[in-house]
Amino acid sequence: MNTTRYYGVEHHVGNTPLIRLRRLSELTGCEILGKAEFMNPGGSVKDRAALGIIQAAEAAGKLHPGDTIVEGTAGNTGIGLTVVGHAKGYRTVIVIPETQSPEKISLLRTLGAEVITVAEKPYSDPGNYNHVARRLAETKGWFWANQFDNVANRLIHYRTTGPEIWAQTKGEITAFVSAIGTGGTLAGTALYLKERNPAMATVCADPYGAAMWSWFTRGDTEVKDGDSIAEGIGQNRVTKNLEGVVIDHAYRIADQPALTILYDLLRQEGLFLGLSSGINLAGAVRYAQAIGPGQTIVTILCDSGLKYQSKLYNATWLKSHDLDPDLCLKSIKDI
Repeated sequence: MNTTRYYGVEHHVGNTPLIRLRRLSELTGCEILGKAEFMNPGGSVKDRAALGIIQAAEAAGKLHPGDTIVEGTAGNTGIGLTVVGHAKGYRTVIVIPETQSPEKISLLRTLGAEVITVAEKPYSDPGNYNHVARRLAETKGWFWANQFDNVANRLIHYRTTGPEIWAQTKGEITAFVSAIGTGGTLAGTALYLKERNPAMATVCADPYGAAMWSWFTRGDTEVKDGDSIAEGIGQNRVTKNLEGVVIDHAYRIADQPALTILYDLLRQEGLFLGLSSGINLAGAVRYAQAIGPGQTIVTILCDSGLKYQSKLYNATWLKSHDLDPDLCLKSIKDI
């Protein structure tokens, strides 16, 4: 008798490979490994958050067949919610800042989400995309995913990402590095890994313009120096997903070294990634520089470059932002 069982797409979120980044490993004398989250069904690490939020809402009786999920997102969480939502019988309404890449907005519509674009405004403004989504969810039969402050986000990483990394490295991981969007990936994964090995280092890679580097190194969110073109990361407040997490190191990462890593990976190793992955990898290299060789450092390859071709992989657009895709990665001093 055939006992093989088959599942829908929602069952295949997670269990992504761990990829050795050859060039960065050789340059640092460490094992630098990337969790290939771009291989999730919706194409990003945010598929995990989407699945966790939906499952928790179902268990709590907050989501019922035919309901609508509404969320404010920079794109990837909306894509994850739409993909998993379709698989589970929900429609999605996505509120997204108009500054996000046109590929993301187009993909959301192609996937079947109702997309509402709004002006980019700070969290303190009532017109911020998160607040617009929250107000829309006051409609009966609508559920607000609330990815920033819904701890089901970090719990799915505690239950899946952390255990996967621990098993894949056979417990040899010495540091975990991640940028912060909602904080769910870094917090949930760090909480699990710290339980297994309290000596393992947790590291935040923060783009310019965000305040988490300031929070972890100074205890305040006052330092917002410069800006970044990175999408989906860069937080200026301590979300509920970040509460109680211990971060050992934090590094401020500029866009150019992250971009240099991206193009080197594309040309030398066949990896086509978004800028958040480059910032994560630059953070991993900074940690390797600070601590020295012999480490096993794991970070997140958040999504592919497919959604950023009009920006990150467009020479004219990069030049207009004073970024150079042709800088060569010859040593870790370039990062």
